[in-house]
Amino acid sequence: MAEFWLISAPGDKENLQALERMNTVTSKANLSYNTRFAIPDFKVGTLDSLVGLSDELGKLDTFAESLIKRMAQSVVEVMEDSKGKVQENLLANGGLKEKMKYLKIDLTSFVTHFEWDMAKYPAKQPLVGVVDTLAKQLAQIETDLKSRTAAYSALKTTLENLEKKSTGNLFTRTLSDVVSKEDFVLDSEYLVTLLVVVPKPHYTQWQKTYESLSDMVVPRSTKLIAEDSEGGLFTVTLFRKVIDDFKVKAKENKFMVREFFYDENEIKREREEMTRLLSDKQQQYQTSSVALKKGSSTFRDHKVKVTPLGNPDRPAGQPDRERDSEGEGEGPLLRWLKVNFSEAFIAWIHIKALRVFVESVLRYGLPVNFQAVLLQLHKKSATKRLREVLNSAFRHLDEVAAASILDASVEIPGLQLSNQDYFPYVYFHIDLSLLD
Repeated sequence: MAEFWLISAPGDKENLQALERMNTVTSKANLSYNTRFAIPDFKVGTLDSLVGLSDELGKLDTFAESLIKRMAQSVVEVMEDSKGKVQENLLANGGLKEKMKYLKIDLTSFVTHFEWDMAKYPAKQPLVGVVDTLAKQLAQIETDLKSRTAAYSALKTTLENLEKKSTGNLFTRTLSDVVSKEDFVLDSEYLVTLLVVVPKPHYTQWQKTYESLSDMVVPRSTKLIAEDSEGGLFTVTLFRKVIDDFKVKAKENKFMVREFFYDENEIKREREEMTRLLSDKQQQYQTSSVALKKGSSTFRDHKVKVTPLGNPDRPAGQPDRERDSEGEGEGPLLRWLKVNFSEAFIAWIHIKALRVFVESVLRYGLPVNFQAVLLQLHKKSATKRLREVLNSAFRHLDEVAAASILDASVEIPGLQLSNQDYFPYVYFHIDLSLLD
């Protein structure tokens, strides 16, 4: 189950003992798998600035989650012929330990073994600077996502419109893939061949009357060249000067003259356009030569699924063939989505860490001293029981909030959130079910 609860409690002796009790109960009852969640020591600044950051981080958290879900859905759309392989393309690149920086890691393992990226988001700079870096990074990814997916959607729409034109009935579909050069009288100054759609019940009437619909119709010039469930496509040859008169008479008899004149260059251009669009669409995601290699390595007592991107221990100057071939055979849109999904996801988990830090300082005060724990729920049915365990372990932190969990009628003075969102401990939810 890809659902996590990220909580924190003051780091004094009483609450560390409460954490131990919680671990014991959740382990025995098989409610959750618990791990410490490491958060660096940030520059706190003023409490007023933390209040402002709390609100900003809440909005940024919502935005980041929405963004990665949209990116995951874009991967589904691009991989329309291989939807079963979508999840293995939604990974986080590196981010655990130095020796694993060249690895692709499944999302659950990244979260359960989270380590703050000091190089990308220096903890020594003011918190507002860290938040600003994350916000700008996610905003740029969203801008690029909109641009790239809009171009892909336009390509799909154009292709779908062309495909519709080639799969409709004879009254509406394109005829370039139905006719051939031999069906027409070409290069004649006086004669022209028209294409007429005749409903099936009127075949006999057409054969009896087409020569007399107008003057100057070539006798015995009609031929059935295509047919569908509704009617047939017939040719008829006549003098150019009577085209308009023939069309009028044909319409009166429920025969439809299609506006089509054979032009080899135009037919060739139309076919090439369809081929080009199909090729452009397929090139955004090429599956034939992409085969993700799966492996696993043990990380303490928790297995981390990884895909090698390269060998960090290779001698200097030695080519890293696996890493060089990463992305080979993949189209540009899928490759961009995979890379930037990883970036956005990693940023999102860093935002969660920041929210825990800020809310813990605001809730528990200074000096900074709290313990963050990540709980991975084993099953959905354990939610209620796990909440009861946490409430029992930490109700001493806020008796009113603890009571409100059991009794929704209890009001918490000054609290802006609904009772259901507030607990005696700091709490944030992480749901990795991005495709549901």
